[in-house]
Amino acid sequence: MGINSFAQTAIVKGVVLNEKNLPAEGVNVTCLTAITKTDEQGFYQISIPANQDVTVVFTHVSLKKVSLKVSLSPNEVFVFNMNMSDYEEQMGEVVVNSTNKKAVQGIVTFEAKDIRFVPGANAGIENVLKTLPGVNSNNELSTQYAVRGGNYDENLVYVNEIEVYRPFLIRSGQQEGLSFTNTDLVQNIDFSAGGFQAKYGDKMSSVLDITYRNPTQFGAIMEMSFLGGSLAVDAVSKNKKWSAITGIRYRNNSLLVNSEETQTNYTPTFADIQANINYQASPKWQWSFLGNISQNKYLYQPLTRQTNFGTADAPKALAVYYNGMEKDKYDTYFGALKTTYQVSDTFTLKFIGSLFHTIEQEYFDIYAQYRLGEVDTNVGSDTYGDIMYSRGVGSQLNHARNDLDALIANLEVKGLKNWKQNQIQWGVKYTRESIRDRISEWEMIDSAGFAIRPPKVLPKNDEPYQPYEGLLLPYQYVKATNFTNIDRFSAYGQWGHKGNLGKNEIWYNLGVRMQSWEVSGDNLNGNFQTVFSPRAQFGIKPNWKKDILFRFSAGIYNQPPFYRELRDYDGVVQTNVKAQKSINFVLGNDYSFKIWQRPFKLVTEAYYKKMTDVNPYTIDNVRIRYAADNNAVAYAQGLDVRLNGEFVPGTDSWISFGYLKTEENIDDKGYIARPTDQRLKFGLLFQDYMPKIPSLKVYLNLVYNTGLPCGSPAYADPYLYQNRLNDYRRVDIGFSKVFIDQKVGMSKRKFFKEFKELSLGFEIFNLFNNQNAITNTWVRDVYTKTEYAIPNYMTTRVFNLKLNARL
Repeated sequence: MGINSFAQTAIVKGVVLNEKNLPAEGVNVTCLTAITKTDEQGFYQISIPANQDVTVVFTHVSLKKVSLKVSLSPNEVFVFNMNMSDYEEQMGEVVVNSTNKKAVQGIVTFEAKDIRFVPGANAGIENVLKTLPGVNSNNELSTQYAVRGGNYDENLVYVNEIEVYRPFLIRSGQQEGLSFTNTDLVQNIDFSAGGFQAKYGDKMSSVLDITYRNPTQFGAIMEMSFLGGSLAVDAVSKNKKWSAITGIRYRNNSLLVNSEETQTNYTPTFADIQANINYQASPKWQWSFLGNISQNKYLYQPLTRQTNFGTADAPKALAVYYNGMEKDKYDTYFGALKTTYQVSDTFTLKFIGSLFHTIEQEYFDIYAQYRLGEVDTNVGSDTYGDIMYSRGVGSQLNHARNDLDALIANLEVKGLKNWKQNQIQWGVKYTRESIRDRISEWEMIDSAGFAIRPPKVLPKNDEPYQPYEGLLLPYQYVKATNFTNIDRFSAYGQWGHKGNLGKNEIWYNLGVRMQSWEVSGDNLNGNFQTVFSPRAQFGIKPNWKKDILFRFSAGIYNQPPFYRELRDYDGVVQTNVKAQKSINFVLGNDYSFKIWQRPFKLVTEAYYKKMTDVNPYTIDNVRIRYAADNNAVAYAQGLDVRLNGEFVPGTDSWISFGYLKTEENIDDKGYIARPTDQRLKFGLLFQDYMPKIPSLKVYLNLVYNTGLPCGSPAYADPYLYQNRLNDYRRVDIGFSKVFIDQKVGMSKRKFFKEFKELSLGFEIFNLFNNQNAITNTWVRDVYTKTEYAIPNYMTTRVFNLKLNARL
């Protein structure tokens, strides 16, 4: 028994700095009988008993004492970095209870500092999420992602407990610009791929819960690259009552888009400014304001395109010549006020009010003339690679004048009560959504001189043999004006408990959500609808020698329709669309162990979702169009596996694998693959450094997904077309040379003395130059009536240079 007890240890390590942010050498670190000191770089590491509350004490002859109360699991490594000062105002006792609370909930946490250096065409939090099992995306230009068979509209995103939104009209990843979340401002990142608690909102797939930091001293983070730049500044008042972080970002994706096969004149500007201001009115009362202004302008003038496809024996090509342009603009304004009142040591109240306003415009007139034919494969020919014999010619005219103005207001009150080993949480929220939307878009197609009639219109003309002599109709046509208001009332309550079952530790959480909503507006008269969502989570940590945790969660996840889900294929709002319902079951296991005396964790989750009242949809690039009819049932099932740990000492890397199968049955026609049925997924995020040159670091980001069933025309009957895109394969790699890192040593040069970090990075996006397709363009040979699927390829290999600095 004594030997087993001795083996149950954990590690606390980190770096201690003084008030000047210099390494604090000779700080005594003690815990019970264990004693150590910080070295000349301020680094320390101490072993502590696991599975019990202990206090780690930091003392120094010229600095104030700091205490850290912590409870860790066996073999767990907790990193604690801090500043010690000689001021009266000390942080006092820091309480950390890390008994796998988040692991019990199935929540994945990230280190914010590492995310900034992970290479990707859209670097940031979403870029890292896409390496996780169960999280899928085949569009490197988009920050949107699908989780365990859901679509992009089924994911919750919170910043400081405030729900954030994204623009409505974006149809292409090229147009998205910046994610709302500014990585330079982030402190904590939690992500759940399913089975989350009742305190989170009414979506069916996932939760991304982000907390911005509350700075304690002045600082700045800067980044410059070929794709843009950013600046984040931390500020603190003298009396420590006020603090603020402000971030400014600018991005230009021309470098990426110009690597695509379509030659364009492309002028995008994506910029935003974001601020989080905190005020400590008293020891019990805190106020904070989160604000964001974003302006995304997208000017796109395609010129030419040639796509080669077919086989080596029968190569074909599509050549397109364009006239016209696209001019889109998305302006968003967001503000949220939050106040937290500590009624007592065990009772906290929070009041949150937020306002989101988006003004969007999508205008384009693009005329395309194409040739479809066979390619000259004679290497010595002057026309090598050109189309020599045309199998089809035609033209296409796309037009849109879409405008949207949306205003979303929220008022919320939340409470939290701790009592012994119990925690009770509750909340009430009111939301008002006002949307003014005008959609007017059409497409005309001409093939070999014959106008192609809409696919759903009868009678069909059998051109060119039997031309139809009626009125010309656009191939696709949507026109509608909607003035829509949605009033929502939601509430939740949940109870969590930590205890023991014999010698085993157990956790459980029981909760329920409610939402009631009504759709109204011009010529609209919906009825109030109400749904309830009970949810439960249970975890047990057996008293075994091995560090293993089991968890199970089950619940009903209702998703009341947002505006986009109410609008049908013709652009008309259907007021009585019901909430989609998903009954979720998740069974998970965490196994922590050591390899090479370094910590590792293997996380496995099996899940099953049974969905009813499903609202079928199609996906074209990132644009989702709903049938606005609850005429389907569906299911999703799969297995997610993730192994993470220090493959290289001092760095965190992981390997992930996911299996997913999701199908739907529309109008009892039988089960077919859903648009997000991405069967297999493999992801790798690897960090390394050169053993002899530790300041030279390497970051590798690899994603492999099997093809999505999005290769069919958006207007097609899914029961007739079940084409899949090719597999998605992408590798991004980054190299970073660290010139200054105060955790390791100070710069001896006077000019660089104020820098905490300074590094120069070189990135290669799409290292192996894989041709990944996002959709297909369908072109018809009118004489043989053969339809060809020509892939729309994403970005090719791109090089980027990036400079990072921290003050």
